[in-house]
Amino acid sequence: MNLRNKIAVSLIILSFLLLIPGLTKPALTISSSMKMFGGNITLFEETRSIFQTIDTLYESDNVFVATLILIFSIIIPISKGIVILIVLLVKSLSNQFRIHNLISHIHKWSMADVFVMGILIAFLSSKANNNIESNLESGFYYFASYCLVSLVALQLMKFQKNIRLGNPTN
Repeated sequence: MNLRNKIAVSLIILSFLLLIPGLTKPALTISSSMKMFGGNITLFEETRSIFQTIDTLYESDNVFVATLILIFSIIIPISKGIVILIVLLVKSLSNQFRIHNLISHIHKWSMADVFVMGILIAFLSSKANNNIESNLESGFYYFASYCLVSLVALQLMKFQKNIRLGNPTN
């Protein structure tokens, strides 16, 4: 295995280590308050991790949205990372080519980066209202770091020339 692929494997493992707290630690806190009787009264305050958000969506009968977030922001990115590790660890060039094709199909459906943007947009839009306040929490930064590290790992992957040309041989 060449140096680039060794670094890619290390980055994939690091991305998984970042993903775990990214899913379990609080990602966003949103609170709503209003001025009343000379002071601020907090009407609503909630801090959620990504897993808690999915759970809350399921409990509030938003099963479709919860399932979409689960599949496209968690299951597919994890599957993609596992498949990338497999392709980097497999010795057979023809198997690498087949598995790499699978990655290219899975990669299209990975929406973790879109989910990060959704959280960021929710954060920024709440800043436009004086009665709503939001704070990005550590889970957001872990999850965003996971997205960046996994993208860098994918870019570092290097195959034999015959694989890149679409001519797999053993």
